[in-house]
Amino acid sequence: MVKRLARWVDDRIGASEFARSVLNKVFPDHWSFMLGEVAMYCFIVLIVTGIYLTFFFDASARDVVYAGSYKPLQGLHMSEAYRSTVQLSFDVRAGLVFRQIHHWAALLFVAAIVMHLSRVFFTGAFRRPRELNWVVGVTLLIAVVFNGFSGYSLPDDLLSGTGLRIAYSIALSVPVVGTWLAFLFFGGTFPAEAITSRLFVLHVLLVPALIAILLSAHLAIVWRQKHSQFAGPGRSERNVVGSYLWPTYAARSVGLLAIVFSVLSLLGGLAQINPVWLYGPFQAPAVTTAAQPDWYMGWLEGALRIFPAWRMHVFGYTVSEVFWPGVVLPSLTFLLLYLWPFIEARVTGDRAEHHLLDRPRDRAGRTAIGAGVIAFYAVLTVAGSQDIIAQHLHLGVPSVTYTLRVAVFALPLAVALLTRKICHDLAAAEPLPEGWSEPLAPPPVEIVNERRRD
Repeated sequence: MVKRLARWVDDRIGASEFARSVLNKVFPDHWSFMLGEVAMYCFIVLIVTGIYLTFFFDASARDVVYAGSYKPLQGLHMSEAYRSTVQLSFDVRAGLVFRQIHHWAALLFVAAIVMHLSRVFFTGAFRRPRELNWVVGVTLLIAVVFNGFSGYSLPDDLLSGTGLRIAYSIALSVPVVGTWLAFLFFGGTFPAEAITSRLFVLHVLLVPALIAILLSAHLAIVWRQKHSQFAGPGRSERNVVGSYLWPTYAARSVGLLAIVFSVLSLLGGLAQINPVWLYGPFQAPAVTTAAQPDWYMGWLEGALRIFPAWRMHVFGYTVSEVFWPGVVLPSLTFLLLYLWPFIEARVTGDRAEHHLLDRPRDRAGRTAIGAGVIAFYAVLTVAGSQDIIAQHLHLGVPSVTYTLRVAVFALPLAVALLTRKICHDLAAAEPLPEGWSEPLAPPPVEIVNERRRD
């Protein structure tokens, strides 16, 4: 009866044919292609752990007196959000482990996306016909960074409150509409009581839904266009060489999921992160010492710290010194990321379809620009800790700040020139053979060939 029912359904919707076509999909074999899957699996871990945490977290700014098991905070006034976070950490079974797994997964999620985006950039995988997927990927990065910021701002501890204070100042710095933007997002003058509940809705509902949509769109486009691949024997612009989705690639992917989950579980159980009970509840007049954001916000922190205090008055409006590093720099950063495929196509005149990837050494200009940009943001990230650096080196903060102001321009230029020289030397020592290059990974046990659609 079950077989007859299955055949009856299959005759009407063609499920078996679709399943065969899906399972026979071919994926190239190279470790760098797994970076996107690492990001996807981090997102799955974030969803699972986040659902658990929502059962115990109370996103309320209501003033309460702490009476939990952590004695140093007993009797202190705090928000319900902070109280529930501390209770989750000390009085809920596995609460602290889930909190830390969730936080580590967020950090790895952003790191995997940045590394995946870098791989796409340096190998030229953003070129036609994949410009749209590049745009989707950059949008995904913005959404993930914002969701990470909103997540570590929810506990309402002194560290997260400092970050929200900075965000409020950045919103206010926008000329003409800054006050309206700050009121729209925060719901009043900082610290507004509405911000915690608003961040909660954004963090657990709206932005994750957007991330899920963008991930689905990204995978659907890859599925439709077929995967790019490195050049090599038997590989061309019109085929894909690699492993079948089932069982080879699926087994490898499930193994990667297990590795990601295991690593995050070990980090969550053994490596302390964001101990909010040490920071204490947020108080508007106070700031934590050595306050540092999560790594993916460090470059913005550094830009705010080392940018000169240039305050301008234009047409009766005051342009704050915060506006340039807090609004202009991030806007230019992501605008250039969005436009890069089209800028490169216009500069090089190359508008052909590309399914074979470049070796970075063979595109010395692009590789040098990418390395210089990475060095630029690395210096800004270091600058986010300029007070800690000055303390450990027994130097004055102004001396460290001036040094970093020079390094943020000099070091990227030096890195770009050195990278260009290395690329030219490598390309000359090992030129790309006509039509192919040696694969960058050992050949897999199972290799199949799938033609692309015209």
